[in-house]
Amino acid sequence: MNETKPAARQWAVNEEPGAMLGLETIAIVSTTVAQAHDAERLAALALQQRLAACVQVAQVQSHYRWKGALQREAEWRLDGKTTQAQAPALLALLRAHHPYELPELAVHTCEVSNAYADWVRAETGQALPGAG
Repeated sequence: MNETKPAARQWAVNEEPGAMLGLETIAIVSTTVAQAHDAERLAALALQQRLAACVQVAQVQSHYRWKGALQREAEWRLDGKTTQAQAPALLALLRAHHPYELPELAVHTCEVSNAYADWVRAETGQALPGAG
């Protein structure tokens, strides 16, 4: 019996993941703070300086070890959607204004629709020439 690869698998061999679906990569910069007002302040700074197109703020429960003791604290997580080019500037802003001695500063990449990526670029001042 002569078996062939399904068509859906053929593109994965020849293309980047998401290429057939019209996906692009953006960065999500994450941090946590103890107080809601600090989360709101950092989100506002990131948006005002156009370093993020959107900042989601959510309450989380963090469990961690700090200075030898186990900790459990309610925190606020910020996830800032930005371009990969703007991620270093957003990290620098968060580091400069963060209330923690040792803040969590993480960058994740995420595949999003082309339209959403266009919006992120436009809102962070990174629009492609001729776009819009």
